[in-house]
Amino acid sequence: MKTKHFKFKLSTVIIFYVCLVVLVSLMITDLLISNTVSENIRIHQEDKARMISRSIATSTIIIEALKDEQKTKEIQEYTLEIQSATDMMFIVVMDMKGIRKSHPNPEQIGKHFVGGDEKKALNGEEYVSSSRGTLGESLRAFTPIYNVVGDQIGAVAVGISLESVEAALGKSHRSILTVTVLGLLVGIIGAILLARYIKRILFGLEPFAIAKIFEERSTMLQSTHEGIIAVDHEQTITLVNQSARQIFQRAGLFQEPIGMKIHDYLSTTRLDQVLETGHSELDEEQIINGVSILVNRVPLVVNGEIVGAISTFRDKTDVKQMAEQLTGVKTYADALRAQSHEFMNRLHVILGMAQMKYYDELTDFIRTLVGHYNQELGNIAQHIKDPALAGFLMGKLSYAREENVEFIIEVNTVIPEPANPKSAHELITILGNLIDNAIEAMADSIDKTLEVVLNFSDEILTMDVLDSGPGIPDEIQKRVFEKGYSTKGDNRGYGLYLVTKSIENLGGEMIVDSRSLLGTEIHIRIPYGVKEAKHD
Repeated sequence: MKTKHFKFKLSTVIIFYVCLVVLVSLMITDLLISNTVSENIRIHQEDKARMISRSIATSTIIIEALKDEQKTKEIQEYTLEIQSATDMMFIVVMDMKGIRKSHPNPEQIGKHFVGGDEKKALNGEEYVSSSRGTLGESLRAFTPIYNVVGDQIGAVAVGISLESVEAALGKSHRSILTVTVLGLLVGIIGAILLARYIKRILFGLEPFAIAKIFEERSTMLQSTHEGIIAVDHEQTITLVNQSARQIFQRAGLFQEPIGMKIHDYLSTTRLDQVLETGHSELDEEQIINGVSILVNRVPLVVNGEIVGAISTFRDKTDVKQMAEQLTGVKTYADALRAQSHEFMNRLHVILGMAQMKYYDELTDFIRTLVGHYNQELGNIAQHIKDPALAGFLMGKLSYAREENVEFIIEVNTVIPEPANPKSAHELITILGNLIDNAIEAMADSIDKTLEVVLNFSDEILTMDVLDSGPGIPDEIQKRVFEKGYSTKGDNRGYGLYLVTKSIENLGGEMIVDSRSLLGTEIHIRIPYGVKEAKHD
């Protein structure tokens, strides 16, 4: 059983990760700032205590009072005044025996200094330490006191309550915490706005939906039989499907195309022109190292801006084979339909004559019908050895009779089977389109005569198609064979174009002689390789 994984929305994922990143960043910043601020506050307090202790140690009042035991009161008054002004926890002046000469609590004057950290000061060293005394835990700055001749006569200790230091640190930390919370709120708001913006860009699709669409589109592109290549606005190849790679390899291009400039990979491309002009190019022929392909090129437009171009193409050989197959099937189907319709009409005549008991007339009709059919069939079957071409012409005879056109097929020599079976398809394409076009052109003519003359000599097949139609006006004779050109409406103009292509494929040539109201003559000469006869 396949486990179904819960999929979070894009907005939820973005908000979660942005908040996580902001929170972690602020926590790290808080930690670093708190440590830095704590250290700075402690250093500031130490420097403050040290400066006060130095100031007192160099005071003339203190130095003179330490010389005279009677002036101890002056030391107390002076230190209390400094302590009050500087907001220190205590200022204690002691003699060389560590006996206090001043203290915030007068009862402690005359007693030994408490803490045990005063010994280095009495030995002439200045320093800062932390210790517990009669007033509690404190940060203490010690400075030796010297007389005018340089002899040490005592020391001064200036204390700052560690509780006040911690209070300053706490106040600073609360400020940092407030900023952290505000930063987190801003991060959440930013994450929500970012999620909405990204989702709007992605047309409201969630990542898993985008991934699914991407996989489906990729599979579709890779499985299609047509080659597909796409470039971005900088003419860099961004997409090549499997069919395109196969065609490129057939043309000798084995490099990895993705990421290359289109002109570096395909020198004959016109995708760059499509990017510049924004105009599509449809059903164009392109040659890649001798491989001919039929190409459609269209620009990719997003919000009115050209962001790239895409080309779809197929090997011309494949397209040609498909067209031949479709042309052959249509031709054979038309021939069968015409013959079937003609046969049903004759059966109706026979049935009517039988019902009316016109047996003698019926006998003459059947004899004439069989003789005429044998004459047509015998002439075509005797001279044209390719079954497909022979059957095709028989079908066209029936079609012409349906359209009230007198269709004459004159074959003066034997037309052997072609060496290449594809040649028969090309001949059917040529004759089929010329015959259909002539019959259609004679639709409004009084005299409807169509003649096809076939001759074979010295491996050259000549085909002449002559009709009694209105002819082709001089001004359009050169254009009627162009692809898509027609005077009969939209989605026409491909029959005569296919005729020219088939003649070109067979290496032949065509001459058109058409005069207004006098009909049209088309003369075609084609190299015709003959299939070798089999010997027993």
